[in-house]
Amino acid sequence: MRRTTDLSQALAIMALLAFFWSAPVGAAASASDLQAADPREALRMVRDTAQRVIGILQARREELAADPALLNAMVEHEILPYFDFVRMSRLVLGKYWRRASREERRQFVTEFRQMLVHSYASSMLKYSQEKITYLPLRATPGAREVTVRSEVELPGMEPVAVEYSLHFTNGQWKVYDVAIDGVSLVVNYRTSFAQEIRRSGGLAGLIEKLRRRNAQVNVQPDAHG
Repeated sequence: MRRTTDLSQALAIMALLAFFWSAPVGAAASASDLQAADPREALRMVRDTAQRVIGILQARREELAADPALLNAMVEHEILPYFDFVRMSRLVLGKYWRRASREERRQFVTEFRQMLVHSYASSMLKYSQEKITYLPLRATPGAREVTVRSEVELPGMEPVAVEYSLHFTNGQWKVYDVAIDGVSLVVNYRTSFAQEIRRSGGLAGLIEKLRRRNAQVNVQPDAHG
């Protein structure tokens, strides 16, 4: 049975937080390190940081809830640096990325990233301590692409499958997609953005819509959408 949109969004954000509230693995990699991808490190990062993130949210919930600017800054500085936004943007836009100018690509990545800051910040405080189970890793040694699979148990519901797609780049494992019960974050945005591009007559229209939305949320920090 498909979960509600709100639940899927909440789980997606929780899943991403489980990754990104930690130092990047393999920072300051040497040339030899770039060849030393270890898929087990991706699983370790997810497993170890999930508990840490939940602990931080529990310890600072009131402080973060009282100060939206602090919450936004925390997402900006502690979470989003560990996305591969260029790859994510390329996958989200598909053929429109290939047709875009260098400046349009830059503008889209900037506005898309800012939109996610607000989206994640407005959703972070919804979580409590759910049980997370990590499934055996299916990857060959040295693989530079890996899917880390987990299940999140919620009271009175079947476990929710959460899958993280990562790739190894510049000595680090970085995420470029998360799927909740088989629903991909990238695919969801690809569908909605393609519709907006068609409605507005081009990528410039989508970028402008994202810019206006981000500006409105910046003026009204408590806004949720």
